[in-house]
Amino acid sequence: MGIKTKFKSFFFLDDEYDDHEEEEQEELEPMVKQKQPVKQPVKQMNQNVVSLQSVQKSSKVILVEPRVYSEAQEISDHLKNRRAVIVNLQRIEHDQAKRIVDFLSGTVYAIGGDIQKIGSNIFLCTPDNVEISGNISDYIQEHDLQDTRW
Repeated sequence: MGIKTKFKSFFFLDDEYDDHEEEEQEELEPMVKQKQPVKQPVKQMNQNVVSLQSVQKSSKVILVEPRVYSEAQEISDHLKNRRAVIVNLQRIEHDQAKRIVDFLSGTVYAIGGDIQKIGSNIFLCTPDNVEISGNISDYIQEHDLQDTRW
């Protein structure tokens, strides 16, 4: 008997190891004789599947500078496709710009989004999948006193 064997027997490592091996062999022998595959228990996980296409679409921001009122429908189509849109109304007549803002406000309301003024005649329109944090209206009010069109 070597030192290694005495050490194992003193701490009962040898007995536990042998018992464990024998149990495994007894369980596997009937399956080997029948030549059936060993079936492992399948763990069911709660899988959350997220479409990568929707993530990619939501990350786009469209910049638009309409020249006529009829372009408002194209802007609304972007919003319906879940894209954020920045609308620059500085190069359009005031009455048409106001009509575009009214049209976009209705669209944003219908899709559950948001519209915010981010500059002089510049608006940010977002669908419901885009969250806007922060507020720059105080800055706009201080620096937008010259332009009283809105």
